[in-house]
Amino acid sequence: MNEMTTTGSAASNRRRVLALMMAACLPLVTAIAAHAGGDWNDAGVKWQGYEDGLAAAKKENKPVCLIFYTDWCPHCANYSKVFHDDKVVEKSKQFVMIRLNKDQNDAISGKYAPDGQYIPRTFFLNSKGELQPDIHEQRDQYKYFYSESDPAGVLRGMDEALKKLESKS
Repeated sequence: MNEMTTTGSAASNRRRVLALMMAACLPLVTAIAAHAGGDWNDAGVKWQGYEDGLAAAKKENKPVCLIFYTDWCPHCANYSKVFHDDKVVEKSKQFVMIRLNKDQNDAISGKYAPDGQYIPRTFFLNSKGELQPDIHEQRDQYKYFYSESDPAGVLRGMDEALKKLESKS
């Protein structure tokens, strides 16, 4: 009887420890799920869907910044932090900002793949929704992959897109 009580008590203690460990890990798991694909600063940048964004660009005569990412890509998660930079946030107000998960928008992603469907990819479109293929990073490969840690590249791209729009006005 004494041995049975000890065994039952030990099992009960193991269950309690396991329950406490699971409870302690729950906030961590929730935080990871909440930022799958990165924290793209939804509060500071007005992200729109593809169709609504293209319609808004045409109506407001604004260029588009179109980004393809995925939830599982560590480079995408790093790149998302660029959109917390104050200069990027401010400049984004002059654009229609569209962010699409490539895995959920494969057909659209295929339309914007002049040098492949790698991720993340950032494109600039005119207000008519036409790709401006000459606005990209200065490299031979992965031209539409901007620095995931330095906002300078995407800011250069934004400036070029704005200049092109002004010259057409």
